Amino acid sequence: MGSEELIDLGLSNIWKAWFAFRKGKRMSDEMHEFQYHLESRLFELHKDLNEGTYKHGNYRHFMVCDNKRREISVSPIRDRIVHRLLYDYLVPIWDKTFIYDAWSCRKGKGLLGAIERTHQFLKSYPNSYIWRSDVQKFFDNVDQRVLFELLKRRVRDRRALLLIREVLKSHSTHAEGVGMPIGNLTSQIFSNIYLNELDRLVKYELKPQAYLRYGDDFVLFEADEKKLENMKAVTAEFLSEELKLTLHSKNNLIVKARHGLKFLGTQLWSSGRRLSKRNKIRITSRLNPRNTPSYHGVISKHGNEKMQKWLNWRVHMLMD
Repeated sequence: MGSEELIDLGLSNIWKAWFAFRKGKRMSDEMHEFQYHLESRLFELHKDLNEGTYKHGNYRHFMVCDNKRREISVSPIRDRIVHRLLYDYLVPIWDKTFIYDAWSCRKGKGLLGAIERTHQFLKSYPNSYIWRSDVQKFFDNVDQRVLFELLKRRVRDRRALLLIREVLKSHSTHAEGVGMPIGNLTSQIFSNIYLNELDRLVKYELKPQAYLRYGDDFVLFEADEKKLENMKAVTAEFLSEELKLTLHSKNNLIVKARHGLKFLGTQLWSSGRRLSKRNKIRITSRLNPRNTPSYHGVISKHGNEKMQKWLNWRVHMLMD
């Protein structure tokens, strides 16, 4: 096993993980307190990680309403530094194994790219059928045993595996050994590793005309409706049997490409696209001086002139 496959728990790498975690974070009371004792805290974390005595702390929970009601779980700062160490270790090992059209939580990809790629598929396959679906409460239903077995396929470092197990067992939802916290950085790479099994089934065994996944939302394009129905049945069985997941009944639809597609907060047609009404409401509720440039980007890509004028007016009101 090469040294690049061993997790670096050295003090310099812990400092590097701290700075990566710290970047862009607001100065909360917890952050002020941690920074005041920074050297001693990082030395203590280094000792616990290297002596095998590290234990994950308790989560702080709160609810957000972002299209749907979700519980966010936030770890203590000390643990979030460990999450960064694990994330930076796992991404180089796993990202190269993911298919091109897995678009969430990956460098050089993202939501806008996923929308544009889906729009490209619509223009390339205007006479096809589209199966659009997502997973029912994905984060709440990830089977930690299944995930750990998947991770062991490529992670050989015993210390890394012990840390992964500690992070996984720190959180459960409706049953022991089930679920991942939405707030953990590690949950981003864990999600892609878990759903990589779905991606590979669809891409290399079912072989539709096109396939794309963003988070747990995905679309398949296929010319033959009966063939697509069969792909749907095979996928549902695979998710249930192998990954212990269930498809969302309300979002599990087959539509004609020429009728357009609602996907990732947009309405798409081969001739164009626009933001959904739901996303306009979401932008209205979230708009503030810090995120204005991001929303300008989203609306310039997917909105019309009227929506851009509406955003400019909202920003003007916000600044007054």
